[in-house]
Amino acid sequence: MKEIYVDEITSAVEKLCIESNYDLGSDIMTGFEKALQTERSPLGIEVMERLIENAQVARQERVPMCQDTGMAIIFVELGQDLHVVGGALTEAINEGVRLGYEKGYLRKSVVSDPFERINTGDNTPAIIHYDIVPGDSLRLIVAPKGFGSENMGGLKMCKPSEGLEGAMQFVVDTVDRAGGNPCPPIIVGVGVGGSMEKATFLAKKSLLRAVGKHNPEERLAKIEEELLSRINRLGIGPQGFGGVTTALAVNVEVYPTHIAGMPVAVNIGCHATRHKEIVIQGRNGR
Repeated sequence: MKEIYVDEITSAVEKLCIESNYDLGSDIMTGFEKALQTERSPLGIEVMERLIENAQVARQERVPMCQDTGMAIIFVELGQDLHVVGGALTEAINEGVRLGYEKGYLRKSVVSDPFERINTGDNTPAIIHYDIVPGDSLRLIVAPKGFGSENMGGLKMCKPSEGLEGAMQFVVDTVDRAGGNPCPPIIVGVGVGGSMEKATFLAKKSLLRAVGKHNPEERLAKIEEELLSRINRLGIGPQGFGGVTTALAVNVEVYPTHIAGMPVAVNIGCHATRHKEIVIQGRNGR
């Protein structure tokens, strides 16, 4: 069995927290450039040019691209043949978040209790999703999530009789209600099926998909295209100032569900939908 030491995990998470906040993904930057070719609103064009400039400055100057540096959402794929040595995996990840937000001068936005609202001072604890997979490596994805966009998501426990059209209308209505609050152009994550919590997880995880990459199932890819078209016809536009670029992408993921239900969840990512990842190979014991 291969091993990985917790100090290596902590160091990786620390770097990913910083890099994800400083360096916006090339897929989103390409999405901006493509949208500039089709946007008809002069103000919308100006806004997207400013967003591109802002992301470039953040990368060059090594500063956060947005003041809301997010709650740290961590997706972990742990190889079943990998042994974590030297401490607890969850503690190692949270230590990496703490160090990353301190060293990267990232805003600490986590409160210890949803009612008392006392800041933890180090942006921990993170939200960590674990998946045990075959192999002897560790994949870490850090996705800081600001709550200007997180607050605009939604869940509807649709009746099966509402069908595809009912699910699609809920997605469009959710984006319409959000308006300019989630700082468009947005990425729209959609999870359908499973249970209440599974649908919301699918919606969140779908935001990790690169802009421009559709669901590999053709039927779902067509649904994504139709939803994107409907959303961009809402006229919300970049930063809510009007235009035809409300969303850069709609990512749909589905899962088997119960005969009596059809959960539909929407998770909206702002124009700075950030995520960075690393795969660490396990090694023979030290």
